[in-house]
Amino acid sequence: MRPLPGVLGAVAPVHVAPMAGGPSTPGLVAAAARAGHLAQLAAGYQDVEGLAAQVRAVRAAGTESFGVNLFAPNPVRIADDVYEAYRAELEHEAGRPLPPKHEDDDAWADKIAALLDDPVPFVSFTFGLPDAAVVAALRSRGTVTVQSVTDPTDARAAAERGIDVLLVQGEAAGGHSAVLDPTSTPAPIPLAELVRRVAAATDLPVVAAGGIGSAADVREQLAAGASAVSVGTAVLRTDEAGTNATHRAALADAAFDRTVLTRAFTGRPARSLANAFTRAHPDAPLGYPALHHLTRPLRTDAAASGDAQHLHLWAGRAWRAASAGPVADVLEALLA
Repeated sequence: MRPLPGVLGAVAPVHVAPMAGGPSTPGLVAAAARAGHLAQLAAGYQDVEGLAAQVRAVRAAGTESFGVNLFAPNPVRIADDVYEAYRAELEHEAGRPLPPKHEDDDAWADKIAALLDDPVPFVSFTFGLPDAAVVAALRSRGTVTVQSVTDPTDARAAAERGIDVLLVQGEAAGGHSAVLDPTSTPAPIPLAELVRRVAAATDLPVVAAGGIGSAADVREQLAAGASAVSVGTAVLRTDEAGTNATHRAALADAAFDRTVLTRAFTGRPARSLANAFTRAHPDAPLGYPALHHLTRPLRTDAAASGDAQHLHLWAGRAWRAASAGPVADVLEALLA
């Protein structure tokens, strides 16, 4: 176990993962901090002004120990004919028009500029590797950098870019996989074994993530060499999380009995509760972020109408352990 730098090492060894799209509210980040834990804001899908407002809200709550997670650009360009075929399929099912093809980089340059202008204690990256110059610029502002990886090869590549800490994500994790090659899927390696392999590949400290739902899971990862763990699904039902009501209810619904890795919602591998949408599109094409934008109206409608069968129900394999109540209580139970 290697010491974590800065604020990452000054708190309890159970951190809260960033969850884009709503769950990671300023209130969740501040509540975790008050309980002695570390959490991140999720910059994904937000504009710069929205991110800045969330940073201000966290600081106004008296919290200075927090981070921001960014989606590093790593798109899969989808051919026009493939996109149009999937769009036609979804339009036929939904009985409504869907957006034309749209690609973007989630305002990457603007968000980096904002975080250099107003630094936060740490910044983490997922989906892709930032340039070494970006990493060096953030570090020069006193920001600790964290990179999500899923294998030793990615870990070595991150170390070469100057990254400070590795977030090792196992295949049991909920939501999008952090694979740097989006055409691949995470290998079915137990998280503790993956932690050992990554720890042996670099000298960087490791935070373990993916499928952690109990205090025993936490102890296992720390024993394997992780300096801390990060949990996401475990806090989706907590009072402070911004998880929408349809998703929140599905996590506690016995009718949902398994998770699957799917590209159906966004064109990038992600673990979700299996539902009608994932079953209808088992061979959905690759194409993030274009497919994220394509299905967003459908997912927005499903959330608003309570239709859990057509919503992206991101969940890790330990979703049954997710409980309601204050996030402080959930995190405390993981340290028991």
